Amino acid sequence: MIDTIIEKSVHNKGLVFILTSIMVIGGWFSYQSLPIDAVPDITNVQVQINTAVEGLVPSEIEKFVTYPIESEMGGIPKIDEVRSISRFGLSQVTVVFEEGADIYRARQLVAERLQTIKESLPSNIQPTLGPISTGLGEVYFYSLEAKKIATGDERVKQLMEIR
Repeated sequence: MIDTIIEKSVHNKGLVFILTSIMVIGGWFSYQSLPIDAVPDITNVQVQINTAVEGLVPSEIEKFVTYPIESEMGGIPKIDEVRSISRFGLSQVTVVFEEGADIYRARQLVAERLQTIKESLPSNIQPTLGPISTGLGEVYFYSLEAKKIATGDERVKQLMEIR
């Protein structure tokens, strides 16, 4: 049977091309009218707290900023997990809620908790909620680099320009 299909396909190239074209066009129209999301977002409900911190190294940011915020988020209902990262100049705490939680209610609860902890954070540090997004939005990282790396005082100037 397969041999027959292959033999007829080889001898009727025009017909095969027309049938393939019809199938491609039909598939395209089916794709355009598909009522569901073909690539569903399966990530959980999460709220990010970003804090810009200047003048501290990551270990101090962890101790004075990240840990207090992370600890304060612990008692919020329907929390699945709290995770954090401390880098040079940035503290980021991600609060992950159980599946089915309302994102707006979750953001409200996190914002209320942030208000209670602001006094215990170092001065001039203002934690803010990140935008409403999912974990899939955190895929792409980039870096800026100079084409030719300078030396000495020129390197400092070059780094300032890049920043």
